[in-house]
Amino acid sequence: MSNVSQSYTNMSIEVQYQELLRVIIISTLSTVPSFIFLFINGTMLFTLRSKPVFRDTPRYILLYNLLFADTVQLAQSQVLFLLSIFRVKLPYPVCGFLSLLANLTTGISPLTLSVMPLERYVAVCYPLRYPTIITIRNTGAAIIVIWIISSLNNLTRLIFFFPFEILKNLQVKDLCSNIALLFGSKSDQYDTAFTCLVFVSAGVAVIFSYIAVILAARSASANKALARKARNTLLLNMMQLCLSLCSTINNPLLIALSRTVTRTVLLWVQNVFYVCFIILPRCLSSLIYGLRDQTIRPVLMYHLCCYQKLSQ
Repeated sequence: MSNVSQSYTNMSIEVQYQELLRVIIISTLSTVPSFIFLFINGTMLFTLRSKPVFRDTPRYILLYNLLFADTVQLAQSQVLFLLSIFRVKLPYPVCGFLSLLANLTTGISPLTLSVMPLERYVAVCYPLRYPTIITIRNTGAAIIVIWIISSLNNLTRLIFFFPFEILKNLQVKDLCSNIALLFGSKSDQYDTAFTCLVFVSAGVAVIFSYIAVILAARSASANKALARKARNTLLLNMMQLCLSLCSTINNPLLIALSRTVTRTVLLWVQNVFYVCFIILPRCLSSLIYGLRDQTIRPVLMYHLCCYQKLSQ
């Protein structure tokens, strides 16, 4: 009898050891790239506030808004991911706040990407009127409208779909997520409609601006170099929009896979999806813009490598 009990004890210890090893590996694989990209994004944000040329240029102000939302989203996603890995359950108020913050920042990126192409469109097609149309004040107003739209979306979800009756339980029964908050099928339909509207609007803005820039570039009076740069920037905006769209398919894919694969496989797939659909899209914006823009690149590289340069 004692041998059987000892055998069960050894098996239990081995299972616990394998579970601990799995948690360490998954958390490391997600945390290391996440912190690297948070450092890059943070450096990019600092770079965009380090010189007047960045602080006083509308397109850099819009870029800062985009990067700020992506950085907050990345940090918040990493916190929730680590909490899920270590099976930490949160009170409903805390989980609700994190969920609303995630939805707020998720909507900022495509909304900002719908404004950025229009700025390039005015720069190429109406160069003489650009200083009067695209001012710092108007850019600030556009950013305020972006945050208001995303906040109203959150407020709508909170008022019409949040199940306030479950707050009496205080503790989330499962891990913190939109699914755990039990918003319901109507909320899913609303989220789908809002996401489609935002991304379609951003896509129309990019495509319209791209076609207008190509047509403007054919005219004899157009600035060919500016038009070419604007066209490349608009292609970059389209790629950013596609990357941002990737993050919206993360949860539906995981829900579909949860019905067909084991929990262990699902956890590994969740880690891969998290890196590909959450971390990478949130970082590629800063990398692409920072390395491509001739004004940002030297300042960004200086801040990224300043300690090495100082030591030399």
